[in-house]
Amino acid sequence: MKFISSLAILFATVLPCLAQSGSVRVTYDNTYDNPKWPLSGTACSNGVNGLENKYPTLGNIPNFPFVGGIPGLTWNSTLCGTCWQLTYDAPGGATSNVKIFAVDESFTYNIAEGAFKALAGSAGVAAGSVKATAAKVSC
Repeated sequence: MKFISSLAILFATVLPCLAQSGSVRVTYDNTYDNPKWPLSGTACSNGVNGLENKYPTLGNIPNFPFVGGIPGLTWNSTLCGTCWQLTYDAPGGATSNVKIFAVDESFTYNIAEGAFKALAGSAGVAAGSVKATAAKVSC
């Protein structure tokens, strides 16, 4: 029983840390570009921390299409509805950033294609992913 309790505490403290700041991989999924996509189709659907009652669709989120999935977020996570600033340093030296509203789970910072293009430009979209830094910020 102590092992199970210890394991539960470990997951409760480690999983949210997976979405903390630092160097991250950013990818895109154009599903998040669909303003009619229901939040019931995301990890932040229902539950105490669910968002679907406040935002029935992605298009209802004020900063749409700057939405996506983040590492460490699971169903009903306290990370649902958090905001993350992604900063990308392009090979030519230009720096850009976007603020993403977390609505789903992902192994990468997987965001709407429109948000990804604002972050990394057409070259980033063509590459499919970029390395960036992530920092939790206020919404």
